Amino acid sequence: MDENRKKALTAALSQIERQFGKGAVMRMNDTAGVDVPVVSTGSIALDAALGIGGLPRGRVVEIYGPESSGKTTLT
Repeated sequence: MDENRKKALTAALSQIERQFGKGAVMRMNDTAGVDVPVVSTGSIALDAALGIGGLPRGRVVEIYGPESSGKTTLT
């Protein structure tokens, strides 16, 4: 990324943070991954698909999808 683009990006981010507050925009590499305790769903395939090994403990999880897509099966 050239210097002009870096300066423009920095200016845009600082303007957004002034308007909406610190933390309104987060860069992907700004923070290390956070270890979240999980609760297994009981399905090895679903735990793997969720990417962290289950449902995050102490977090709100919304399950949505079209009618007859298997949402009730998860309960």
